[in-house]
Amino acid sequence: MLRRALCLLLAFAAPAAAQQAPARVVSMNLCTDQMAMLLAAPGQLISVSSLARDRQSSAMADEAMRYPVNHGLAEEIWLLKPDLVIAGTFTARASVEMLKRLGVPVLTVPPAYGLADIAERLRLVGDAIGQRDTTDAVITDFKTRLAALRARTGRRPSAALYYANGYTTGNQTLAGEILLTAGFANIAGDGGGGRMSLEALAMASPEALITGQPYPGASRSEEILDHPVVRRIRAARASRSVTDSDWLCGTPYVLRAISDLSALRQEIE
Repeated sequence: MLRRALCLLLAFAAPAAAQQAPARVVSMNLCTDQMAMLLAAPGQLISVSSLARDRQSSAMADEAMRYPVNHGLAEEIWLLKPDLVIAGTFTARASVEMLKRLGVPVLTVPPAYGLADIAERLRLVGDAIGQRDTTDAVITDFKTRLAALRARTGRRPSAALYYANGYTTGNQTLAGEILLTAGFANIAGDGGGGRMSLEALAMASPEALITGQPYPGASRSEEILDHPVVRRIRAARASRSVTDSDWLCGTPYVLRAISDLSALRQEIE
């Protein structure tokens, strides 16, 4: 009888233990840093990647100053004694595999390839860290604000996304969907994107040109953004030079990028 009671107790206790939120969470990827900072309970997130403090790349650089940083090294993360490590698909694979071999639970979060992926990625992280209520609230707020931005579109002026090395992105990317949601027609069309020559850009003559903001220091790949053809289009058409911080990761901060481009579209109208 006692043995049976003990077995029943263990059976009920096991699910409860499995559902217990990890007390010490470490993120080692720029995008998971931001999701974890949005969703974690106070004191639950104990470290974010060093990129989280980079204002050019991170939409939450100020918030990241409150957390110790890591550099994606298995040794330093192991010493933090995490209950859960959150990484991206392409994050320091050697470190991730080492941590797994050491028995550290690791959640790998794929990138968001479109706006529809954002809620799914938030849910993945939120469930892993046991913050369902907070995650529900963040997702609801994101969807509500996104729907409001979508409702404001009218005529769709043509626009080009133009980055270092003449790279552009099509509609089936996160950046492309940001552009479409802001009310523009992407001259790159459907697809993932690729290199667009200066000749093709000039011939397309977009009504708006959105370029990446150069990183500090000299870069040959970014010289094309200062080419006379690009400068002439900027002078003759509506343009924006944007930082990567609101565009790189599939988080609710993409709404800021959409809002900024919506304002640019209204200038054209």
